[in-house]
Parts: sequence; C-alpha cells; structure tokens
Amino acid sequence: MFRILKSGWSFFIYSNLFIAGCAALMTAQSGILFGTGVYNPKLVLFVFFATLSSYSFHWYFTGPSVIHSPRLLWLQQNRWVHVLFFITGLAGSLILFFTAFTEYWLWIAAAVIATFLYSAPKIPNRYLQQLRKLALGKTIFLAAVWTYVTTVLPFLIQAASWNTAHTLFTISRYFAVYMICILFDYRDRTDDKNAGIRSLITFMEPAGISRLFLFSFLIFILATLGLYRQGITTETVIILLVPGFIVAALYRHATRDFGDMLYYFVLDGLMAFSAGLTLFTRI
Repeated sequence: MFRILKSGWSFFIYSNLFIAGCAALMTAQSGILFGTGVYNPKLVLFVFFATLSSYSFHWYFTGPSVIHSPRLLWLQQNRWVHVLFFITGLAGSLILFFTAFTEYWLWIAAAVIATFLYSAPKIPNRYLQQLRKLALGKTIFLAAVWTYVTTVLPFLIQAASWNTAHTLFTISRYFAVYMICILFDYRDRTDDKNAGIRSLITFMEPAGISRLFLFSFLIFILATLGLYRQGITTETVIILLVPGFIVAALYRHATRDFGDMLYYFVLDGLMAFSAGLTLFTRI
C-alpha cells in the first residue's frame, strides 16, 4: 500500500499536475481578491491546462543534472507522460481559448510566446540553443511570466478597474515568486554553467545572491503591507505575507538541501499557499 501511495505521489508531483494546480489556485485568488470578487472558472481551467502543457514541454526536453534527482530518474522511465499531458493540456487550453477567450488573443499570445522562449533553449536546435547566451535575466523573466499569467491576465480578462491595490498586489506576487525562483537558480547554477546558460545567479557569489534575496523579500513585505492602506483587510494581508516569511525561513536550508520534494513540492507549493488559504477562508 505504501509503495502504491508513494508512486501516486511521485506521479502527481513529477507529471506537473501539482504545479498546474498551483497556477490555477493563484489565478483564482487574483480574481477573488482583486478582480470582480469571484474567480472565473473557465480562466482558472485554461491556466491549469496551459501550465500543464508548457511544463510538460519544458520537462520533456530536460537533460541530465549534476544534482541527484529522483525526478530525472522518473523522467527517463516516464517521458511518455509528458507527451500525453502536453497534448492533453494543449487540447484543453485551445478548446477553452476558442470558446471563451478569443477576444483576449493578444494578451494570451504574449504569455504563450514568453513561455516558449523560456523553454526554447532546451530544444536540441543550434539556433534556439543560442538563446542560452541571452538568458542573463531568466530568473527575472520566469517570475514575470508567472506573475503575468496568474495575476495580470485575470485582471485584464475579468475587466477589473486597475488601481493602486492591483499594482501593489502584482509587485507582491512578483517578488514572492522571484524569491522562489532565486532558490531554484541557486540549485541549478552548476547545470546552467555547464550548459552555457548565462543567468544572473551563475555570475553572483553566494553573498550577493543572499543580498538579492533579502532585497526581494523586503520589497515583497513593503508591497504587501501597502495593501492595508488600500482597504485590504488585515486577515488578507497576513495571508499574503505568510508564504513569503516561510520561504525566507527556508533560505539557508534550501541552499544546502537540493531535494526534489523540498523544491518541487514545498517551494512550488508555497507559490500557491496564500491562494489555498484564501479559498479555505471563504468556504
């Protein structure tokens, strides 16, 4: 029984179902707190399928690592899962796009292009692999894509009247995600150097990375606290702050322990932690 449960858990995390669910939760939270007061179920489902498709594409082309990773061992035996979920996610997102979101094609196209550019250097094509030399800000870029898809896009599609609260929440969400991206890049810096990827983190010394993380953490706190001045409740502000403080508390540990579950469950899950709390408090 334990073996079955462990296999099921590994499938849930490594097949990208978990990260797609996180993106869906974050999208729902944006609509509930700063959109129209409710989430758009079709948009949430669209983001789920699109994330499942893009991450399946990304992981299909992921190669070996100097870091011991059960996920990569799982990938070698189950690469077909990523093919299946890429097709499933692509089909689901296309159906939802053509039935509900064609009028927003330009905003969605921007997200699609940005997502593809992030994964493109992994494709075994000498022209696309040249993008590795231009990936200095890949951490900044990835956090921006996540923020755009789960925060800005819901505001635009749900026709929310943009105000200071939206700006502060977008900044808060960006730096909450960016702190986690810094840790992922810290873990991957040796692989990035070997692959010729010139990311910001590969150039910085550990002390500089720590300062960058601290700066991001402070901006996250200030932007989130600023929401209180915009009429956001104390409860909501606390809910938004909690995951950021947990990530900060995990920083030292995460720069020493590169375990899959810490990164692909705990840290990935912390991106959607406040979203889960938001939905729970509204049950």
